[in-house]
Amino acid sequence: MVERAFVTVVSGLPRSGTSMMMRMLVAGGLPLLSDGLRSADEDNPEGYFEYEPVKSLATDSSWLPAARGKVLKVISELLSHLPASEEYRVIFMLRKVEEVLASQAKMLARRGRPVPSAAEDESMGGVLLRHLDRVTRWLDGQSHMKALYVSYNQMFSRGPAHAARVDAFLGGGLDTAAMAAAVDPSLYRQRK
Repeated sequence: MVERAFVTVVSGLPRSGTSMMMRMLVAGGLPLLSDGLRSADEDNPEGYFEYEPVKSLATDSSWLPAARGKVLKVISELLSHLPASEEYRVIFMLRKVEEVLASQAKMLARRGRPVPSAAEDESMGGVLLRHLDRVTRWLDGQSHMKALYVSYNQMFSRGPAHAARVDAFLGGGLDTAAMAAAVDPSLYRQRK
């Protein structure tokens, strides 16, 4: 078993494949830090793999040492609140912004909430792209973080190669065949 003294973080925009990557890492043998409070649903039938205290990172990170050697999901907006007292390996999921927006719209519709218009989507797409640019530049400048960028869109055609990349990034020892097998093409529902 590989000893990992760092915290593995899966991040990205909401609806960018973070839950899929969490599922892959768990299948590969990486311990998970999750509380199971948010259960699986039609939008994420395999589960969300979230940990409620992450939402309060800006005010309380006292629990973070318990995440060493484990994988934790942190949305991109909260990455800057991870304290420099820990070391992190961040797997950052990238997905076509049009697909992220389509997936978010589908989720809103299922929940009976208003769906953005095409003009609102276009505006939000620009906001998301600027956010991604800002976050990735920030990430690349952090001495206590190393980042690996993974394309959600390519996972479905190059799953084994991406599983191997992720395993190498985390120091090896994961079951890459199980990781690749955890990629479920039927869940890639918003293709653009």
